[in-house]
Amino acid sequence: MHQLIGRRSVLLAAHGAWVARVQRNARAAGSGSGPRLMQRQAPHSNTCYTPSVILGLGVSPMRRREFIILLGSGVAAWPLAARAQQPAMPVIGFLRITTPEDSAHLVAAFRRGLGESGFVEGRNVTIEYRYAHNQIDRLPALMAELVDRGVAVLAATGGTISARAAKAATTSVPIVFTTGDDPVRVGLVDSLNRPGGNATVVSVFTARLGSKRLGLLHEMVPGAATIAVLVNPTNPDTEDEANDIQQAAQGLGVEVFVVRAGKADDLEGAFTTVVQRQAGAVIVGSDTFFTSRRSQISLLAARRSLPTMWVTRIEVEADGLMSYGANIPDVYRQAGVYAGQILKGAKPANLPVQLPTKFDLVINLQTAKALGFEVPPTLLARADEVIE
Repeated sequence: MHQLIGRRSVLLAAHGAWVARVQRNARAAGSGSGPRLMQRQAPHSNTCYTPSVILGLGVSPMRRREFIILLGSGVAAWPLAARAQQPAMPVIGFLRITTPEDSAHLVAAFRRGLGESGFVEGRNVTIEYRYAHNQIDRLPALMAELVDRGVAVLAATGGTISARAAKAATTSVPIVFTTGDDPVRVGLVDSLNRPGGNATVVSVFTARLGSKRLGLLHEMVPGAATIAVLVNPTNPDTEDEANDIQQAAQGLGVEVFVVRAGKADDLEGAFTTVVQRQAGAVIVGSDTFFTSRRSQISLLAARRSLPTMWVTRIEVEADGLMSYGANIPDVYRQAGVYAGQILKGAKPANLPVQLPTKFDLVINLQTAKALGFEVPPTLLARADEVIE
């Protein structure tokens, strides 16, 4: 009843406003006979309807009630109809092995790539994020969550192990991987040009650069007769990377040995082994776990006056000595571009594997001075960036 009275008040107010408008129009036209309400007559009918009747104010209570109910139901239906016509935004599932804090700069690069394809998070695409916090055993469950969520594309980032979790979770949802190994050799795709299946890859190509890193580190520290290689035993790329470095060491006349650490508690013991075996430098393997623990590793190395060779620039910013590798944020940008193209209808099977075209050498002069090393001029001249 209160709603009916309220709606009638609204209609009365509308009627009063309409009358006032007619009066103003009449005065403007110079009519001296006062306001006259136009009557409207339906064709072939003897019944005339005044504005009050049209608004439902001059008819029987039953008719007025029916009119108000009809009006109210029509108004209520407008927003529902409008919402029904709005298409749902596609959802991208983004999975990374590490933490949100360690991934922030890479997520930003992924969004830039989406933007290049015409997609902006929150405007015309939604991104569901999942992070394993360096707990590899959580990957299958996290991937299953994203598949159950009904995502349109999966971005499985952080290496071969997350890529394999994605392949095990679905054979129908399109997938974009990032990995450091040869995606054909590890069975992620059929070929580089025609990946096949429901997945394509943007490769970091880090695992195949071990020999190059060893050569650069040897040039920086020629007096280091023994060099340690720190690897994560849970990473499927570890053995290939270690073998690549050991083969290169034979040509340089350097002894190389491997130390393993798969969690934070292992790192202290690993560096104790490095010192016991009198290594003069450390090559840190290409693994997201080491990237997430870069400050801890740099501190452990600094306490023992050990120079370190890393994979990417971000570790050198955390007081590592030097790095050589692909521009990882650009790899994630390209993954975002591919995800956007798939949302537009491209098939992963037809998107060629993207390989990095440039590798950067970054040197931290502050760390070199703290360790008592003078960077050779020839090495300094080849550096793509020097952090002072």
